[in-house]
Amino acid sequence: MGQAWGFHRHGGPEVQAFFDRPDPVPDRGEVLIRVDVAGVNPLDHLLRSGPVDGLDSGRPFPRVLGMEAAGTVLARGQDVTGLEVGDAVFGFALTGGGTYAQTTVLSAANTARIPAGLSATVAATLPVAGTTALDVLDQLGLPAGATVLVNGVGGGVGLAVTRLAIGRRLHVIGTGSTAKREHAESLGALFIDYTTHDVAAAARKLVPDGFDAIVDLVAGTSLRTVAPLARDPRNIIAVSDTSVPDLGGRVVERRLDRENLERSARLALHGLLAPAITAVHPLSEAPAALAAVENGHTTGKTVIKVT
Repeated sequence: MGQAWGFHRHGGPEVQAFFDRPDPVPDRGEVLIRVDVAGVNPLDHLLRSGPVDGLDSGRPFPRVLGMEAAGTVLARGQDVTGLEVGDAVFGFALTGGGTYAQTTVLSAANTARIPAGLSATVAATLPVAGTTALDVLDQLGLPAGATVLVNGVGGGVGLAVTRLAIGRRLHVIGTGSTAKREHAESLGALFIDYTTHDVAAAARKLVPDGFDAIVDLVAGTSLRTVAPLARDPRNIIAVSDTSVPDLGGRVVERRLDRENLERSARLALHGLLAPAITAVHPLSEAPAALAAVENGHTTGKTVIKVT
């Protein structure tokens, strides 16, 4: 038996609880891992709040929260290749196992070995934020010197996009609340505080001819406010707002495979995708960790250190 934290029905924070469960058994194409570190993401509370198309596991309740983890392989299901018992790995719990737990199952196709020299804490932040940032910038394919507006720069994905973009010699302007300024500027981005400025007016002052690309991490009204700043609407990439095609933009095309995970790990190992980990909680503090992310009170990445 091992402890896990999850939810017993869809709803708000009131449906969350700790519970004990037997170690899950890996199915075909899965690995059972001992979880060392789990990443905390906005998607976690969205999945708790209600079914998400393409991601609702259909598993019986209670379900474990969490989508990304790093740990050690304890067992393999059938047809698993490239991973062995004892390997240090990181990846996605796409089959619904959840990662806020002492053990969980990961989809082997969406799991990779952690390279020597990279900590489990850093690796646990890469499946969501790291690979999303890679996918966004690969999809844009901008030349050096291009200007990018990162709308919602202060979260894990926003800071990862910023670090990678600056590494590609792009000019980044980020939007966010006052608390997000220090981290964004430390990476070399210019910053627009939406709490004290008219974002569109401030952005036009900085880049009068418009942006070569906009990466949106906020969605809704905020996206519609900044969308006219793009020189070409096809270079508006939204991470979560599926209505962006109405503006002429595109939703990011996600690649969740082992190859993209390995690529993100190599970049992190060489400091080109080093995440801003701003909060580390034990499993007993998982409720507080998710609440901070859900309420928008975090900068960078929050992780849960299980072991």
